[in-house]
Amino acid sequence: MRTFTLREAQSMLPILESLLRRSIESKGLIEEIDQEFADLGQRIFLNGGTLVDMRACAARKAERERAIQSAKDTLSEINAIGVQVKDLDIGLLDFPCLMDGEIVLLCWKMGEPTISHWHGTEEGYSGRKPLDGKMES
Repeated sequence: MRTFTLREAQSMLPILESLLRRSIESKGLIEEIDQEFADLGQRIFLNGGTLVDMRACAARKAERERAIQSAKDTLSEINAIGVQVKDLDIGLLDFPCLMDGEIVLLCWKMGEPTISHWHGTEEGYSGRKPLDGKMES
């Protein structure tokens, strides 16, 4: 497992944020298309059938598949760097880091200006603690 210094992790935030945003946008598109198909299914059920534009449905399905692949690709890219995506909905990333001889996770959430929290490997977001000068950048 790769570990990061605080400085390394901080320097990667712009790239990672861009990748994370792309994944979040793809996830949003997938959810939008899923809702469209659910609504269509409900209309068909309530009406006892209906005419469906199969070309439009096929195009949306293909768009959904492209969004799934885009999300997978960007998440794989983040993972290949050694950074862990913990929650795509809020844009939460963890960076393995060596602190006081122990592996911990530097924790960053989209919208935060810098990495300012950490938690143990068995703790989650709710166990975040401020860095409070625990490590040099």
